[in-house]
Amino acid sequence: MNAFARHDQTGPVSPEAKSEALGALSLLEELSDELEDTLDVYVPNAHLRMAMHLIKGHFEAKTITPTSLIGASRVPYATATRRMKEMVEAGLIEQRPRTKSGKSFSMHPSDKLLDQWIRLSSRVRRMAEARFGGRHRGQESKDYYFGGSYSAAQSILPMRVRSEPLKVSGGLRVLVHGDPTFMVMENLKRQFEQVIGVQISQRAFSIDRLREEALRNADRAASRYDIIAVDLPWIGEFATKDVLMPLDQVMDVARLDTADFHTAGWKAAHWGGRAYGVPAQTTPELLFYRRDLFAAAGLEPPATTDALLHAARALHDPRHGRYGIAWNAARGTALGHTALMTMADFGQPVLDLPANAGGFDTDGLADRTYRATIDTPAGLLAAEYLLELLQYSPPDILSMSWYERVRPYAAGNIAMAYGYTLLAPYFELDESSPAYGQTGYLPHPAGAGGNPIAPVGGYVMGIPANLAPDRIPAAVEALMVFTSPEAQKLFVQHGSRTNPRYSVGSDPEVRRTSQIFEAVDAMSWRDELQFWPRPPVPEIGQIIRICGEEFHDMLRGVIPPREALRQAQARADALIATQRT
Repeated sequence: MNAFARHDQTGPVSPEAKSEALGALSLLEELSDELEDTLDVYVPNAHLRMAMHLIKGHFEAKTITPTSLIGASRVPYATATRRMKEMVEAGLIEQRPRTKSGKSFSMHPSDKLLDQWIRLSSRVRRMAEARFGGRHRGQESKDYYFGGSYSAAQSILPMRVRSEPLKVSGGLRVLVHGDPTFMVMENLKRQFEQVIGVQISQRAFSIDRLREEALRNADRAASRYDIIAVDLPWIGEFATKDVLMPLDQVMDVARLDTADFHTAGWKAAHWGGRAYGVPAQTTPELLFYRRDLFAAAGLEPPATTDALLHAARALHDPRHGRYGIAWNAARGTALGHTALMTMADFGQPVLDLPANAGGFDTDGLADRTYRATIDTPAGLLAAEYLLELLQYSPPDILSMSWYERVRPYAAGNIAMAYGYTLLAPYFELDESSPAYGQTGYLPHPAGAGGNPIAPVGGYVMGIPANLAPDRIPAAVEALMVFTSPEAQKLFVQHGSRTNPRYSVGSDPEVRRTSQIFEAVDAMSWRDELQFWPRPPVPEIGQIIRICGEEFHDMLRGVIPPREALRQAQARADALIATQRT
């Protein structure tokens, strides 16, 4: 096993670790076949053959048994058995019981073997390019000698298989939102099942149905789900209604490496000083803009609302089917989110939160002493700004919501769009999109009295408060796996554009998939990622809906801005007063 035991600690890792590992595997398999077929005296390398079989099975989520591993060695049974034992003793193979008796095992590559294979794969590619040529040869050398290889050595390794399968009858049951990231998780279900050792049953709903099902589930005698996904604004409501159990009640929270989470995403998971979920998606709303259109028009990326309006006006060309900007303007929840985030752009939260150095303090929300702040000078500026945006928007803007605002941007009909990063795959993964490779990412431009911010959205994964006690340990361990850096990196490699962890955002392979991760990390370090624009109080869902209704009437010209603000303020005041009685 010398080929695996010696590895260069600074060897570069390719942009797609899995693809590179499998590519090296195919090359070595074919080379071994040629050697064995050409030279009659050549003896198959059992260690190499079994290592390749393990790695291939791991990436393809196939169960490897001792019998199949021995068969893959191409040496006599007794010799193969000895070689397999040597690999187990060397810490290269992990054995996991397949039955309760513990007499049957599945075989899996250990972290050590995965690490060594990834490094070997990089060296194989580099040696092949050095001797036979390759289009990236010059860049590879530059990376190697000027520090790129050292950075790449910090890449997050693939998920490892648990040595013991989770013990949970009927498999693990998960309730999630039907968005691109959770759909990636569904597509990778076989791989996650291999990692945790049990079947996974995942149900996905739209955002409104997800909330309704989570609340219905809380009324049941015992939860139907082991883990549920929770939109960040619901945390306060779900904590006070006992939908979720606090994490510190069932696990050592320090195991999560909480310092690795984006600060805003981790804080948003708390209510009353306790965490009720683990960030699974941290997806800020950003301004997407077409760099090529801005360059052709001689425009700078907008840092203020005035600059954004100027750019929207300059790029608005409806006669040729192009509009300045798209945003959430559909009645109700969609426009309500826009209203709250636009008020935040002008420096004001929707509640009277105390100001602090990072924006506004949300730690005291559980005391329930807050009041709504909608009918204010900043609220009026926000309303008037939306009325101006309307002039440079597509004609169907008042029916546009989450996906509708990004699809025409991806199609090339919109120059700018406010959108969550989770929607970026619509144009980042479509080479036919005019926005492909031409999109820049900015925080929300600031209005008068405000600072650039990127309002944080996304989901945490939590454990239902009514989950049967005997299922809690397995739920905790699965939660650790689903939210781990290894899992988050895997989501990104399969198309997700959300990420809750600093370590994943700084992984060189992740950064090469999209500029969005470097941009969001920079915003986080500048303290621009903020969740206070949608404070997670129990009333927030209804406050959002109220703003979405009143502002929609304003945008339709039914009522003037001041009247919309007054009516929204009165309805929010009445709602909060009712909730406290």
